[in-house]
Amino acid sequence: MNINRNLMPDLSVLQAFECAARHGSFTQAAAELNLTQSAVSRQIRALETQLGVTLFERVRRHVVLSAIGRSLLPSVLRILAQSEEMVQRAMASADGRSSLSLSALPTFASRWLLPRLADFTARHPDIAVNIASHSLPFDLAEEDFDLAIHYGQPVWARANCTYLCSEVILPVGSPRLLSRHSVRAVEDFESCPLLHLATRPRQWADWFEQNGGTGLLAFHGHRFDQFNMIIEAAAAGLGFALLPRYLIEGELASGRLEVVIDRSLTTENNYYLVSPEGKTDIPAARAFETWILSQVSPAG
Repeated sequence: MNINRNLMPDLSVLQAFECAARHGSFTQAAAELNLTQSAVSRQIRALETQLGVTLFERVRRHVVLSAIGRSLLPSVLRILAQSEEMVQRAMASADGRSSLSLSALPTFASRWLLPRLADFTARHPDIAVNIASHSLPFDLAEEDFDLAIHYGQPVWARANCTYLCSEVILPVGSPRLLSRHSVRAVEDFESCPLLHLATRPRQWADWFEQNGGTGLLAFHGHRFDQFNMIIEAAAAGLGFALLPRYLIEGELASGRLEVVIDRSLTTENNYYLVSPEGKTDIPAARAFETWILSQVSPAG
């Protein structure tokens, strides 16, 4: 890639722009950056001259971003964050260790990946793992991730998807709730309190349909927008929930939750390991791929 360095502003200028935008003041930006107010003003003027636009407008004793300044700010924040990440990764590798930058689904990371990660680090003590959480696909190359764990279809722009596993979703409840509701057949759930995940609103209806129930009351009950909340709600006895087995391994082992009927829900979505195009030769990423594939089973 040919880079025209004449078009690249100095990072210190971008820092001044970001700081002034955040404070709405060149004076406060100067104090934070340990510069004079006139130095910050010169940096902003230099950037405006280079771009040929007005970035700030003066309002009373403050400065506010112009429309063009507001549109530029997200890109500047991304450049500064990437620069900081680059330095941190370089410093982390100063001891000879390589690094792996991984994006993972929040609940998958906290409930499945982290309890197993010690095994990976024991096998690969030379790899430092950096994990961030994302719920939706994003530009892997732009945010500089080596790998991502994705739930859904094997579709991700400018990336390759490797199948990890499917989900085994089962109806579960707390022992206290089961002591109050006798559930021996699929249709018994229709008179019981049900818990719903807001991002999967049809899950109970689909489960009833796949298992021969009418599903007439499949949508009644409490709703939650995160797996962690619905798991805790189920364990507290607020209702029965349909949950992936891999997310509740600890609750099932401790007896906080029990599988009510061994009738699973099959879905069209699966888990995938995603790698950006052009990043197929990173040893740390290949080591992690080999390891995580050894940890999952085809059934999830």
